[in-house]
Amino acid sequence: MEGVARCVTCKMEKQASSARHVSINLQIFQHILAIAAHDSVVQLGGKKWTVPLGRRDSNTASSTAVNSNFPSPFLNLTGLISIFSNKGFITKETVVLSGSHTIGMAKCIGFRSRIYNETNINTAFATSLKSNCPSAGGDSNLSPLDMTSSTVFDNAYYTNLIKSKGLLHSDQQLFNGGSTDSQVKAYSANSASFFKDFGNAMVKMGNLSPLTGTNGQIRTNCRSVNSG
Repeated sequence: MEGVARCVTCKMEKQASSARHVSINLQIFQHILAIAAHDSVVQLGGKKWTVPLGRRDSNTASSTAVNSNFPSPFLNLTGLISIFSNKGFITKETVVLSGSHTIGMAKCIGFRSRIYNETNINTAFATSLKSNCPSAGGDSNLSPLDMTSSTVFDNAYYTNLIKSKGLLHSDQQLFNGGSTDSQVKAYSANSASFFKDFGNAMVKMGNLSPLTGTNGQIRTNCRSVNSG
């Protein structure tokens, strides 16, 4: 997945900060991301959760470090569970945070191998994607992670997995005869449970290794560390 955080934070960063009258020059960047994640989900049909604030920003910025912490779309189930476990999440939380793929887009290069080479995929679904994602070229062409309701935050992602319509290899791994099948079924059948657990997992994510007190900094420019 091209990022739990990317899917639910980047889309509405500007709208969220404006809606809450947050001044970028006065508020901590981490706060803006957390609020944007929450507000984007709510505005797209999800449920509210209490957003914890108080984190300070990092003294360093590294796109390489960020990207290395995002799960690859090519991971198998063991690898997917492992990368979340390394951050303190249990398997159930891996499944619920993957549900952020109910919104967002993925590049052809991230799912080409799945639609041309894998067998655990709905044939009609795979065929429908090939015109926009040819076997060669078009690497940056985009397709919705959730073809059913790509602009609504709902539990359709899990229903898609049950129908073998997961766009990414790593998505379909959550429902492929393994240990997470039952949780996928549970969220597919109960959207309220998904919304509740997703909110709880997002709070937990927001509390990972916080910088407080004199650690870190409050950035004057969200996109770069303070100079001097």
